[in-house]
Amino acid sequence: MIYYISDLHIGHKAAIRFDERPFADTNEMEREIIRRWNEKVTTDDDVYILGDVFYRYKGRPADFLRKLSGRLHLITGNHDYGLLKDDEALSCFADVDKLRMIKDNERSAVLCHYPLITWNKKHYGSYHVYGHVHRNIGEETLFMIKQERAFNAGCMINGYVPCTLEELEQNNRIFRDSVSVKEI
Repeated sequence: MIYYISDLHIGHKAAIRFDERPFADTNEMEREIIRRWNEKVTTDDDVYILGDVFYRYKGRPADFLRKLSGRLHLITGNHDYGLLKDDEALSCFADVDKLRMIKDNERSAVLCHYPLITWNKKHYGSYHVYGHVHRNIGEETLFMIKQERAFNAGCMINGYVPCTLEELEQNNRIFRDSVSVKEI
């Protein structure tokens, strides 16, 4: 199985507030994300983390990453600069890219931390999975939620658990429907 997730922001106290995350503190957030992740993901699964794994994390990133099931793939985000300097943590990933095109069953998907206005083979049915925007309702999000095959993998709109492409589609539809008509 292939799963996607982004913007975990492990260690980021302010993310609990601005994302309205259902955690009392960063310790609970870390424990709960690990628990939810491992209830769903097996060692045979591939998980693409689309950036911003940590932010101001006090622990050892490799210790956190080793607790997660599955083969981890990192698509780097704007808060991953420290992670990219940590060889021990990087060894937990099967690969690290800024942008990547993969096959998910028979579907092509372009993965990037940032939402792209267009992507490879968009007009031929390919998908785009991204993060970065969290649940913010800015002009980028308003544009992206209108794109038929572009899905936000942000953990905050996907139950803090890695999701399949089908689950991303469903969760993004629920998120889109929650945005008021005035905002669109």
